[in-house]
Amino acid sequence: MSDIEFDVLDELYFVTWFSDLMETTELSDQELKICLKSLIEKGWVKCYRNINEEELIDDMDFDNKYSDYAYLATKAGLLAHNSK
Repeated sequence: MSDIEFDVLDELYFVTWFSDLMETTELSDQELKICLKSLIEKGWVKCYRNINEEELIDDMDFDNKYSDYAYLATKAGLLAHNSK
């Protein structure tokens, strides 16, 4: 796990919108996009269209709409974060 991934997971104990995540991590739009995509592919983060509706990676247009989504660490992501 990279330092950036660790910092992003640290902010995802609760559902967090992309804009809020970008502000708290102080990462650029593209840095955060790349990190989130990696974390989603590892199964460490879930993506939400809204707070009540989980958006599956196969059903979304992540590359174009990533900034419209909210994110939350999965159990596996939290375990990875806490074991570092």
